[in-house]
Amino acid sequence: MPTVSVRYIVNDVDAAISFYCTHLGFHEDMHPGPSFAMLSRGDLRLVLSRPGGGPGGGQAMPDGRLPEPGGWNRFSLEVTDLEAMIETLRSAGVHFRNEMVSGVGGKQILIDDPSGNPVELFEPTIPEAKL
Repeated sequence: MPTVSVRYIVNDVDAAISFYCTHLGFHEDMHPGPSFAMLSRGDLRLVLSRPGGGPGGGQAMPDGRLPEPGGWNRFSLEVTDLEAMIETLRSAGVHFRNEMVSGVGGKQILIDDPSGNPVELFEPTIPEAKL
């Protein structure tokens, strides 16, 4: 059962479901309509909402602004073989924001979902960085 929930605003819920389930191993838990879905992967629940698809997370703010996808905040998925995953995702046409970089605790790269929301793929290289 998921213990962490993240909401992403996406332009096309169906495209997001396909992306996350096909490329990143998520499971579709609920998709009651075109503007909302819940996916899961281990302890992570990913809630997808379309802007203006209210009531709920996609509804307009009191001043009329609509939530929008993109930005730099992201969740990180731990992977065991980042280089192989990069090769698979590139061949599938997934968009990358950068090239793989090595940091203090591991290797990482950023991909975009179909709406431009970032997802970090992270391969730990030291025990302290593992989940």
